[in-house]
Amino acid sequence: MHCRQRCRHTTRQIVCTCVFALLLASPYQATGQEADAVRMIVPDGEAQDYWPRWRGPSGQGLVEGTGYPDTWSDTENVIWRVEVPGEGASSPIIWADQIFLTTADDDVGTVSVLSFRRSDGARLWQTKVPDPTGEFISEHIHQKNTHASATVTTDGTLVYASFGSKGLVAMDFDGRLVWHRSFGTISNYHGTAGSPLLYKNTIILYQDHSGGSQGGAFVAAFDKQSGEPVWRTSRRASVGWGSPIAIHTGERDELIVSSQRRVQAYNPNTGVELWHCGGNLFEVIPTPVVGHGMVFCSSGRAGPTLAILPGGSGDVTATHVVWKSPKGSPFVPSPLLSGNRLYLVNDMASIVTCFDARRGEVLWQGRLGRATREGFSASPVAVDGKVFITNDLGETFVIRDASEFEILHVNELHAKTLASPALVDGRWYFRTNRELLSIGN
Repeated sequence: MHCRQRCRHTTRQIVCTCVFALLLASPYQATGQEADAVRMIVPDGEAQDYWPRWRGPSGQGLVEGTGYPDTWSDTENVIWRVEVPGEGASSPIIWADQIFLTTADDDVGTVSVLSFRRSDGARLWQTKVPDPTGEFISEHIHQKNTHASATVTTDGTLVYASFGSKGLVAMDFDGRLVWHRSFGTISNYHGTAGSPLLYKNTIILYQDHSGGSQGGAFVAAFDKQSGEPVWRTSRRASVGWGSPIAIHTGERDELIVSSQRRVQAYNPNTGVELWHCGGNLFEVIPTPVVGHGMVFCSSGRAGPTLAILPGGSGDVTATHVVWKSPKGSPFVPSPLLSGNRLYLVNDMASIVTCFDARRGEVLWQGRLGRATREGFSASPVAVDGKVFITNDLGETFVIRDASEFEILHVNELHAKTLASPALVDGRWYFRTNRELLSIGN
């Protein structure tokens, strides 16, 4: 009898172990429709020809096509360069022959949206955003942050820009203000930075803060044509500077928010929470990436990177984390997923780490120049078999997109560069602290 009980107990252990192993293995064993089921929701049609949002049409810093130069300097391969007034860390976006970005003039307390002509760099217009109260509203910001750090997005008709306490605005392509939505003061000790997200007929963003004049943290959706609220869901996070993403799981759409202490998924049509996963640290800036059936999220100055299976319900911390690792995690730059390789830039030590994204195994680590604390702000991009990583000094490290570490080139702009680049039609567009540059062959 004792022997039979022991055998039954052992059998249950084996079965449970096998089931758990299959759960963990499923994302990287999936093929065909299963492998493609979990994907980033991306703009379709003409948007695929341009750079309409934060991290491009893919939302992940992935660039199709060839012909982009992999060497440049502040003089070599520069097609044009123009001065950008004020300060800003927002990245440029592109639609047709227009470039859009934001800027702030702290001397007079104004923020603006700017448009430049892509073909020759000529400034087309600059539209200041009115203060919602008619009075100057100032937010405390980190020394590396600005009052114009969120990247704008466009649907080809309107341009949407977020400015924290100065609100969310929509402008047409001639710079006319279409609507303006105020959130009151935003109480966040490093300022705001997260970029808005277009989803169907709505514009979505979250503002994590400790409480302002109109309540605390929230994630919300607004009608993209009128700015009228569609839904708003309160959050508990007191700080957060990331950007939301929208994914499709094969069965439903999910809005992913990676922020303080946890990753959360919401129904993007209603704002109802679907699931949450613990494991993030206190401060979260990187935007998640998606692939191999998983969502990859990084947090904190030395926090873990989490590979999470979406599609769950409630607390999925114990059931849906496929792998996690503290190695190489970034503080500011977002991850880059290229094929089976996940790249993380540890901006606290100037180290890039390449993972097997499916299994969480470290393939290699490499040093990017001299070790500098918080020396990288821009997020990496991948194009034509190479990964490009730009530091705050304007140095771009060109490494081979491969299973071994190899630096091919180091390109120098000799200018402070906090913004991520945009890439369209064989040209790079860099925003430095002083200028906007077009780089091409």
